[in-house]
Amino acid sequence: MADALVGRVIDGRYRILSHLADGGMASVYVALDGRLDRQVALKIMRPGLATDQVFVNRFRAEARSAARLSHPNVVAVFDQGEDDGEVFLAMELVEGKTLREVIHEEAPLTAREALAVLEPILLALRAAHVAGMIHRDVKPENVIVRGDGEVKVADFGLARAITNQATTSQTGVLLGTVSYLSPEQVERGVADPRSDVYAAGLLLFEMLTGHKAVTGDTPIQIAYNHVHGTISPPSCVVPTVPGALDELVARATATEPDDRFESAAEFVTALRGVRRGLSGGELDRRGSAVSPDPATTSQLPPVGATRSAPALSTTAPDGVPPQSVDRAVAARRATLAGRPVHEQHDAPVLEHTAAMPVGAHDRSRRRRRWPLWLAAGLLVLAGGTAGWWFTAGPGGSTTVPAVVGQQLAEARGALQRSSLGAEETQEFSETEAKGLVLQVDPGAGTELGKQSTVRLVVSKGRERYAVPQLVGVKVGDLGSALSPLTLRLGDTSKAWSETVPAGVVISQDPAPGTSVKRNTSVSVVVSRGRQPIDVPTVTGTSFEAASAAVTKAGLVVVRAPDVNSDTVPSGQVVSQSPDQGTLHRGDSVKLVVSKGPVMVQVPNVVGRASGDAEKALTDLGFTVKKEAGLFGPVFDLVQHQSVKGGDSAPKGSTIVLTIV
Repeated sequence: MADALVGRVIDGRYRILSHLADGGMASVYVALDGRLDRQVALKIMRPGLATDQVFVNRFRAEARSAARLSHPNVVAVFDQGEDDGEVFLAMELVEGKTLREVIHEEAPLTAREALAVLEPILLALRAAHVAGMIHRDVKPENVIVRGDGEVKVADFGLARAITNQATTSQTGVLLGTVSYLSPEQVERGVADPRSDVYAAGLLLFEMLTGHKAVTGDTPIQIAYNHVHGTISPPSCVVPTVPGALDELVARATATEPDDRFESAAEFVTALRGVRRGLSGGELDRRGSAVSPDPATTSQLPPVGATRSAPALSTTAPDGVPPQSVDRAVAARRATLAGRPVHEQHDAPVLEHTAAMPVGAHDRSRRRRRWPLWLAAGLLVLAGGTAGWWFTAGPGGSTTVPAVVGQQLAEARGALQRSSLGAEETQEFSETEAKGLVLQVDPGAGTELGKQSTVRLVVSKGRERYAVPQLVGVKVGDLGSALSPLTLRLGDTSKAWSETVPAGVVISQDPAPGTSVKRNTSVSVVVSRGRQPIDVPTVTGTSFEAASAAVTKAGLVVVRAPDVNSDTVPSGQVVSQSPDQGTLHRGDSVKLVVSKGPVMVQVPNVVGRASGDAEKALTDLGFTVKKEAGLFGPVFDLVQHQSVKGGDSAPKGSTIVLTIV
């Protein structure tokens, strides 16, 4: 698939440059957006799924779900559509490593590093929960860590609106990755924001230990362990993990949803509280995984049960030296370790969306001091005027609102309310109606100074031509009917028709009146005339089977009066007319069905002389067979007859008499 698509232009806009990755539903490519001259990640549904409307709808739902989110830690979705059978999604291209790669290369992470990665994940989930969505597929493969430490959550393909309990299955298939499914998803097929909290807790465990929290030999066993298994505290795998993080993992991964954090917002608040309570040594101590003592792990509490973790420690245990790592891994760890050791309890909460590079905290803290001092001085001198200027006033910053898909007037109003101006350009669009905003540059969620200008790309609608009526036109006249409209004759196939003469168009694609692009090809089906049908041979088969065969051939069944037959069982076809040759659709075939042989009532001959009994039966058309009783034909009387007197039997059938 990669070789076939690389170099191709999708939707007249996206030139595919290289293959990036493959997933269960789609493959991802690096593409150049020729309209805006920028690189994007182009997600193209697999060909086998593109014809399945259920999967296509789910794929498009990903675009709608992600487009509703405007957050720095969510991978942005720019566009979606379909081109020549290729269903695609254009997304922000994020260069970095998945959290799976980071865990594989660097885990166990320190407490500071793990929390620095988890916090922006929770902020992204919080934005989704506030927007009324749950992700349902939180896993390391869907988290990207850029080289500068920025963390992005991707793949909202399974996201859906929050109801009281959103189902996690569709057409009977459980959605999500089994290692990170919550117990309620496994057991009852439902999910809510606490299901995302559960998966985020498993990510924290995995970052702290380098091991998955729930494992098994098969997906079914893993799913079972989510509901009935046990999760060790991270400190049982890496002894240097602080007890407060054991408690954080235990709360997030409780078996019962009511025992977990209510949402990602509550989880991130607890995370910040734990980080404030840890010392610098606890935050930066790097441990190594050990093999758990079986006697200890067997006593571990079940998933979600109340776990007794050690009291919060403020000093590092003695004799735990930091591990040495290679320079490449150390550089990335330094990127993830830039979170502050403590957050002042009385200071405003600063929501950093990136794990700052090493040393950046100290420098940024020094850089932040003089603006704070200056602001304080200006507040004293100017009575708060400067504070207003740099916040709510013209000198402050604002965020670009999400206006893609809105009417132009509505988008202008949203920008005006955000203290932003608009510069508009227009483009034809194959997917969006005239007047809708196609793109915004800079993208939604970008922080700008107030009164900045944002460029809006607005749809001019589609350039279209109406397909003419070709049905009923002779094949030789098609060219003259299409060429004035700059349309072309496409594939021409032939088919039998019972109503349309040979050489005349039966059907066309696209249909008459359809609006299509310039130079669109119109395919037609031309009549071959009436189709001859071979008469099926159904003699000797049941009437039901014969009728089905004749009807399937396109012919009509006519049932003649049934007749008795000594050779053809009842219900089977004795004869048919015609019994060979060809007919046309709608012609009839007459079937004669057997009623079976003539039935005769058998007289009771028990106790009668064998000769009299035999004569009575043969006179009625039966054949008689005599058998001697246990002591021979002493009295020459009928003791038993094989067909009970009064019952009916086919004329000509054999009746056995037992003689005593």
